[in-house]
Amino acid sequence: MSPEQLISLLLTATGQTLYMVAVSAVVGSLLGVPLGVFLATSGKGELFAAPIANRILGAIVNATRSTPFIILVVAIIPFTRLVAGTSIGTRAAIVPLTIATIPFVARLVEAAIREVDPGLIETARAMGATPLQIVRKVLLAEARPGITLALTLTVVSLIGYSAMVGAVGGGGLGDLGIRYGYQRFMPDVMLAVVVVLIVLVQAVQSTGDWLARRFDKRTHPR
Repeated sequence: MSPEQLISLLLTATGQTLYMVAVSAVVGSLLGVPLGVFLATSGKGELFAAPIANRILGAIVNATRSTPFIILVVAIIPFTRLVAGTSIGTRAAIVPLTIATIPFVARLVEAAIREVDPGLIETARAMGATPLQIVRKVLLAEARPGITLALTLTVVSLIGYSAMVGAVGGGGLGDLGIRYGYQRFMPDVMLAVVVVLIVLVQAVQSTGDWLARRFDKRTHPR
């Protein structure tokens, strides 16, 4: 394979990977962040006390998170076909990636919110703030560094997951590595794929760490 062909394949596969990761990260976060907030505030005696709903949703989240991703991909193929119209390709891969993202984000956001000083919540309550105001102006505001790191970890994990869907025809860098690097015994392609994945992960992690520091009031007081 010529260098020009390799570069062309890498650019196409990288674009597919970025598309899968971006869409699943956005959709998964839009659903996972509110779910995480609810899990962190719906226990007995909390802001939106609904312990039964909390336990049910918590069990569903735990069940989804405990399922190995590659098994999840195969298990929901009928659902993937229903949503995407196909079970192979980049568009289809977004479905299991998104489903895996939602509970992952939810638990990380829940953990970040539970680290907020309870005294701040009590102070806001004493000042007459509504539960929604407490969530928006206290919990989310104070937990921004933790939530930023949670979303960073989510994107990093999605890059790894997107490589795994290549094993089932999901496209992207994983598919390129398997089809050329493994099946056609081209170690240079496999090496190139690994290098690109490392660069992507490093870029995402560095950006997330920088944003978290910017949001941290201890290092950037307002």
